[in-house]
Amino acid sequence: MKSELELRGVQQRFHARGVAGGYITAVDDVSFTLAAEPPQVVSLVGQSGSGKSTIARNVLGLQKPTQGSVLYGGKDIFKLSRAEYDAYRRDVQPVFQDPYAIFNPFYRVDRALWKAVKKFGLTTSRSKGLELIEESLRAVRLEPENVLGRYPHQLSGGQRQRIMLARVHMLRPSFIIADEPVSMLDAQVRKHFLDILLDFQREHGMTTLFITHDLSTVYYLGGEVMVITKGSIVERGPVSTVMHDPSHPYTRLLLDSIPQPDPDDRWTTRIRVDELDEEEEAEKAPATTSGPETPII
Repeated sequence: MKSELELRGVQQRFHARGVAGGYITAVDDVSFTLAAEPPQVVSLVGQSGSGKSTIARNVLGLQKPTQGSVLYGGKDIFKLSRAEYDAYRRDVQPVFQDPYAIFNPFYRVDRALWKAVKKFGLTTSRSKGLELIEESLRAVRLEPENVLGRYPHQLSGGQRQRIMLARVHMLRPSFIIADEPVSMLDAQVRKHFLDILLDFQREHGMTTLFITHDLSTVYYLGGEVMVITKGSIVERGPVSTVMHDPSHPYTRLLLDSIPQPDPDDRWTTRIRVDELDEEEEAEKAPATTSGPETPII
């Protein structure tokens, strides 16, 4: 049976000059569990600065929480042995936001794939390694002859992101931590990327934590969603339920801020997210007849 990935009471503080108390709280008492069986897609959605990427860093072991624990198979990932941590790194794989920064421009893109083959001992020979790389590239809808041997600047952003998905496909992890992976891609390439994540879930049993500020991608992926603001998760549940019957005022604000495809329906007011700390304040928010209110996010 595959291990679960759990955040338990995670809090992340950062020192900050000129701030009351001398620190800011980026993540505030966050707890959730990602199950590997059955595989699922769980989206974490909120505005910029809400704590989403900090949670990703906690899960990936790049940032130790100030308080709380990140558990893998019931063990704190920051207390794992070297062998256990190597297994964790293989089983929990990241996909980052910027397709232009994830590759070293001085090396061909092949290097990122061969590094994974060698680091994790995926094959016993170079010929089998090449077969594995080509198979994984085709799995993410890339033709090997079109990308292998090229430098990063010779490929599009979408091709670079799919090469990182090919690396994930080679390793077959239980968990993918995808931090805003489609925010820099155009609509058509974005759809291909999301379809590949869904293929990974159905065909290879991978669970994805999909971190985003874009509700349209959340709706397309389906599954579960957690809504975060000011470092706290304020609502969670199936995407269909949260989207169609939100219970928290911040979730309703996010949904109301989605632009309408009508050039005559224009926003006329601006509202700050911190005005929605209490349910009563949301009820008192001024209405507009010419378009939905938009938050500053």
